[in-house]
Amino acid sequence: MNSYAVFLRGINVGGINIKMADLKAALEAAGFAGVRTLLASGNVVLASDLDTAEVKVRCEKCLRDSFGYEAWVVVLTAARVAELVAACPYPEDNKSTHTYITLGSDKARLDELDAAGAALENSEQQRLGPEALAWLAPAGGTLDSPFSKISAKPKYKASTTTRNLRTMIKVRDAAAALS
Repeated sequence: MNSYAVFLRGINVGGINIKMADLKAALEAAGFAGVRTLLASGNVVLASDLDTAEVKVRCEKCLRDSFGYEAWVVVLTAARVAELVAACPYPEDNKSTHTYITLGSDKARLDELDAAGAALENSEQQRLGPEALAWLAPAGGTLDSPFSKISAKPKYKASTTTRNLRTMIKVRDAAAALS
């Protein structure tokens, strides 16, 4: 079995409320093993014999069928999460900045977001791979940061999701424990 991290987009915000116990039960019923939710914000680790693309399809179908919303997820292997965390050039957090990683399931869409962010004045971002982009935001001003405003556009909704580096580290550690 392979260990995966599944990052759900847009739950427990904007009226889509899912209890983590219900999420865990639904994913287990969909045939996944070792399901563990983290931080009530749409982070799941699980094990499966399916490949990454098949895990994505099955998770999205499970969420749509079980909770009745247009679900999108980004799925990465446990090993890939560890590689992305290690590749991030920014600190976990400090008093002035917070580090984020935007994950994407559509490389072309993430390429577009990367280019838009790079065009911003004083942009601090770095591409970590075809599915990830690290960036900095001022502490206390993440949602008002220029990059955050770009990444929140509806055209990125179905293919991207963002996590704080601290969260990615917790997901990395939980996914590694499944292996």
